[in-house]
Amino acid sequence: MTLFLVGYMGSGKSVIGKIISEVLNYDYVDFDTYIETKEQATVSSLFKHKGEIYFRKAEQTYLQDILKMDRTVVSLGGGTPCYGDTMDCILASHQATTVYLKASIKTLTDRLFDERANRPLIAHLVTKGLI
Repeated sequence: MTLFLVGYMGSGKSVIGKIISEVLNYDYVDFDTYIETKEQATVSSLFKHKGEIYFRKAEQTYLQDILKMDRTVVSLGGGTPCYGDTMDCILASHQATTVYLKASIKTLTDRLFDERANRPLIAHLVTKGLI
């Protein structure tokens, strides 16, 4: 089984994913990090130099690799489920279980404000109100 964690940016997917993988003795994959390794570039660099559409297409390609994994917890990027047929592919897999992590808007903005420089979609936002 592969466990996919989905939720808004800042909902805790990476933190909780690591904990769950340790408890279950599963492998852990942060999908953004997986893409960075495959593309040999950071997510920020991919967005800046190749654009969001390129990045979203890369997600679609690499998702096929992830869907073949077993005994793995995967933290998807916040936007991953929103593009193309990503969620349809995950939901169609008989080996995949999806968990949605929910957090309040205040929690999300508090978490994201200080780390926005590392988040290409919100790096340009200068106040919590804009996030």
